Amino acid sequence: MGTTETNNPGQFRNICIFGAGAIGGALAARLASSQMLRGATITAIARGAHLQAIRDSGVHLYEPGKTEPLVMKFSATDNAGDLGPQDLVIVTLKGHQLTSASADIAGLLKPEGRVVMIQNGIPWWYFHGDTASGLEGRQVEALDPGGLVWQRIGPERVIGGVIYQGAQMLEPGHIRLTSGGLLHLGAPSGTMSPELMAIADLLQASGWTIKTTDRIRDEIWLKFLGNAAFNPISALTRGRISEIMDGPAVDLVKQVMTEVHAVAERLGCHVRETVDEKMEHGRGLGNAKTSMLQDLEQGRPMEITPLTRAVTLLGRMADVPTPANDILLSLISQLDESMAKARAAGG
Repeated sequence: MGTTETNNPGQFRNICIFGAGAIGGALAARLASSQMLRGATITAIARGAHLQAIRDSGVHLYEPGKTEPLVMKFSATDNAGDLGPQDLVIVTLKGHQLTSASADIAGLLKPEGRVVMIQNGIPWWYFHGDTASGLEGRQVEALDPGGLVWQRIGPERVIGGVIYQGAQMLEPGHIRLTSGGLLHLGAPSGTMSPELMAIADLLQASGWTIKTTDRIRDEIWLKFLGNAAFNPISALTRGRISEIMDGPAVDLVKQVMTEVHAVAERLGCHVRETVDEKMEHGRGLGNAKTSMLQDLEQGRPMEITPLTRAVTLLGRMADVPTPANDILLSLISQLDESMAKARAAGG
């Protein structure tokens, strides 16, 4: 992607990565290393031991095909109030973390600032500018309780992001990138604005493979086809993807994907892989652990609404039955409640 007079990455001189876990930390390290952003201020919002490690010795980023890690130091804080106005905020939080963070995210943005939301599942802004579904402007309460994220951040500021990147936090401050490295970017309205192209340019210059699109929802559903099936089933079975695909739940995977595909099509999206093709791609993921299984194992709340409940909600809105997803939602919700009770009891 070439930089032009109108697509000017230089307009983004203060950039905050909000949620510097494995993906966010990798984004921050690569942006900090970019020659295009020399002289810019890159800041990460992180917490705990990871925050302290970034402050002490930066991020050590282990990339495929490289023998030595990229080591980058940049500013980091756990208090967004420490920062001045930002030209660009890149958010890598999970969907259920956004409501509590939305006031801080909104407070960081300049009036003309933009926010890139990199999230799995169905995002809170989904129907903003959506002319294909017949539901343009509809807000989904479960995805954004009380409409707080919509009100505070504003969907018109959003650039949607769908990322394919294996990433693992080896220890605080040390991140390994494995497979992938592709990031799709697009505005909810489909507008290919100079701001979108400038953001794409600066991210590509920092080492990511970027594809811009005027149909970001197509990309959301394509990735969601796998996430909606593998995430809850993996948490319920404690299985890695290869174990799911070789086990008795494989038929359930197909049922879930078939329902997701039908909802997407009814909402005016084109999912360019069939269910059978997506299942074959799933087999290629091998022993990968889903994010929901990782959260379960670490005793954290699971990302149920964007990854599971959203299918049932949008299915009802689109008048598409989703019986397999309904069952999964009941089971994974019960598991999440039992885990919450165990956490509350100190177990």
